[in-house]
Amino acid sequence: MKPRLRLRTLTRGDGLLGSRAVTGFGPRGAQLTVAQVHYTYPAAGAAPGDEPFAVPAPRSVLQPRPWPVPPGRDLAAEATAADQLWASALRPLPDFAPQWRAPEAAAGLDDLWTLREEGHWPDFWADEVPRLQALGWQVLVMPGFAHFSVPVQRWHLGLQPLAEAGLEPAVVAALPTDGGVAGLLPLQGPRGVGQGVGQEGGWRMALGVEVEGEVLDLAPMLAALLRRDRRWLQADELAAMDDAMTVTLRAPGGRRIEAPVGPLKRIVTALLDLLLTLPAEDSAEKAAQRLSAWEAAQVQALQESLADTMGARAGAQTWQLQGDAGLATLVARLRDAGAPPAVPAPAGLATPMRPYQQHGLAWLQYLRAQGLAGILADDMGLGKTLQVLAHVLAEKEAGRLTAPALVVLPTSLLANWQAEAARHAPGLRVALLHGPGREAVLAPPADQGDVTPAPAFDLVLTTYALVWRDIDTLAARDWHLLVLDEAQQAKNAGSRAARALRQLRARHRLCVTGTPLENHLGELWAHFDLLMPGFLGDTRSFTRLWRKPIEVNGETARAELLARRLRPFILRRRKEDVAPELPPLTEVLRRVPLEGAQRTLYETVRIAVDEQVRRVLERQGLARGQIEVLDALLKLRQVCNHPRLLKTPGAAGVPSAKLALLMQMLPALIAEGRQVLVFSQFTEMLALVAEALAALPAAERLPWLQLTGDTPAAQRGKVVSAFQAGEAPLLLLSLKAGGVGLNLTAADTVIHLDPWWNPAVQAQATARAHRIGQHRPVFAYQLVAEGSIEERLLALQARKAALAEGVLGQDAAFAPKFGEDDLRGLLAPLR
Repeated sequence: MKPRLRLRTLTRGDGLLGSRAVTGFGPRGAQLTVAQVHYTYPAAGAAPGDEPFAVPAPRSVLQPRPWPVPPGRDLAAEATAADQLWASALRPLPDFAPQWRAPEAAAGLDDLWTLREEGHWPDFWADEVPRLQALGWQVLVMPGFAHFSVPVQRWHLGLQPLAEAGLEPAVVAALPTDGGVAGLLPLQGPRGVGQGVGQEGGWRMALGVEVEGEVLDLAPMLAALLRRDRRWLQADELAAMDDAMTVTLRAPGGRRIEAPVGPLKRIVTALLDLLLTLPAEDSAEKAAQRLSAWEAAQVQALQESLADTMGARAGAQTWQLQGDAGLATLVARLRDAGAPPAVPAPAGLATPMRPYQQHGLAWLQYLRAQGLAGILADDMGLGKTLQVLAHVLAEKEAGRLTAPALVVLPTSLLANWQAEAARHAPGLRVALLHGPGREAVLAPPADQGDVTPAPAFDLVLTTYALVWRDIDTLAARDWHLLVLDEAQQAKNAGSRAARALRQLRARHRLCVTGTPLENHLGELWAHFDLLMPGFLGDTRSFTRLWRKPIEVNGETARAELLARRLRPFILRRRKEDVAPELPPLTEVLRRVPLEGAQRTLYETVRIAVDEQVRRVLERQGLARGQIEVLDALLKLRQVCNHPRLLKTPGAAGVPSAKLALLMQMLPALIAEGRQVLVFSQFTEMLALVAEALAALPAAERLPWLQLTGDTPAAQRGKVVSAFQAGEAPLLLLSLKAGGVGLNLTAADTVIHLDPWWNPAVQAQATARAHRIGQHRPVFAYQLVAEGSIEERLLALQARKAALAEGVLGQDAAFAPKFGEDDLRGLLAPLR
């Protein structure tokens, strides 16, 4: 005799409506798990494999046994099995307890057993089923049984180069059985280092979990777990989970897999973006994931983390990795490379480098050696230009600069780069692509037969405004290095300049910016789309996988993953960390009350634009009505600065409280011997400041200089030199023309006339004075109209700073949002 236990979960699909609460059993709702218990005997004359003769187990200890006893029955064995059955906590379910949609739904479902509570079944499966099986019971699990779970025996990771995988969906045909970790993933594709990482090579990857000797695809089970349990998307909640806990994964066919949390946490942390982009269930590739070379780096980090985890749990599940044996040499090469080795400053560099700048040079050289691109994102004023010049000079002295380096930059920085190159690297031959006749600079040299001509220049400078105009000339030749200085100028991926930059052929690419992220994560995507196309996917998938979850939903686990993914390609140092010798920067917020006619005008304009914005939001929504919304906000900001900026008859004679305060501050500051920078986003506001300065009595007149977008490029360098030489104590600058790239260390005072919600722009402008070479304390004043839209913009500035810190820094605990509620706050009445 062999006792048999048949387990099944009944649902509405089986015709079950629910289960009544009866003595000893609670109500079950629309799910009822039951057992059918039989004592089985082989039928007389039955062949092997035939269905045995089955006798239902007695449902009461008082139930009389059938008499006479059929031949061959083993009543003693049946009595022992009955004792085992009752000891397992299974109890007969009264026939009237289940409620059926129709009587025929209960056909064949008599003599049912169950537990007192539906929630007891997982423990029954984990504890009692193995005990009954050890006692000789046969346990059958019917499809749909809700509490079937098996433990993980082993974890698997299979890899195969795409070049060898072809189009076959299978990734690994056989997995190793030695229980160890088989190797490390390289950071690049199988075609070798320096071939344009991510553009060639790559792998197929399969994640597997072994249960009962069968390897199942783990990825879709994990993706389903992420969808139903949002804790796995929050870094703090994920970290709080105990590694020793188990979680239930749902396998195809209704099976449940009890998996330890520890390895799953490491898999989710490393591969979250891949798990959330699984192919459709009916896809031929649903068991495999394609990995670019950059994504393979994530798998390397995962493998190392899992190796540590498994090593700390002797006797627990093992982790197995099978990769391509042909990658062993490349793996060893990359592992030997390790951290960027120290690089001496080039012999021709005329300026001593600080230790952090030498580290930056080593990092740039490492990127070049490994065929990688990156972003040099040091704080403003830490000498990024010097590091780039040293990098180009090192390439020249090593004989690798067989084609020029091309630097694309804002027009206002042309003179600065020329001066910096002459000062720091006088051995570099610099060409300027600007003005009429610039095509002749890059004219091909005369034919020299089979001899490859040496480049006529080492460094070529051009501007974002000209690169798309000269694209035919620039794209016709090869460049050793493409440098995008102040790369945020090309953050609009659809601009003519950005489209032109994608056409340039360069062995190596580098972005240089102190603000790689100013407003939203899409700007980071734009940088990397220029540097490493495909690294972050296309813009639509990036928005779906990263921007919306991080910026709107505040998913901290995904923010941390994005930060880790970008970290190898971004070098970012802060002033306080690497240049503690810099004099202090004191930031002062000056609130300016709006009074009288200016206050009345502000309220009048506010009421009008509030109504305008409400109509736009109703008709178009915030996303489609951005232009109208920004125009409305602009009007309020103009009133805060100076009513005359509105250019309406009613505003012409209204005075400006902010201009009045500025004209009080400037004489006092300059009398103290200070040199002052005054920044505004509105060139018209600077014109009004200049008008007020010119109207001062001759005895009180203050000499000043001015630099805006209207200043000719040839004159901008002269303006900067004159201010640095002390020819005037006051320099008026527009944020766009003077807020980036300039060295204005003669100034020790900065005044911002108008805030905006991007704090990085103001920080960049302040850094024109607070940078390497500054020896005096710097004071930065921000003039804000009290109670107005400007004051409310300060809260949005903090939010933008949190977004940048969360991805570029170490703090991912943020959830920045900007929506219609923020807009209503900006348009609130004066306080």
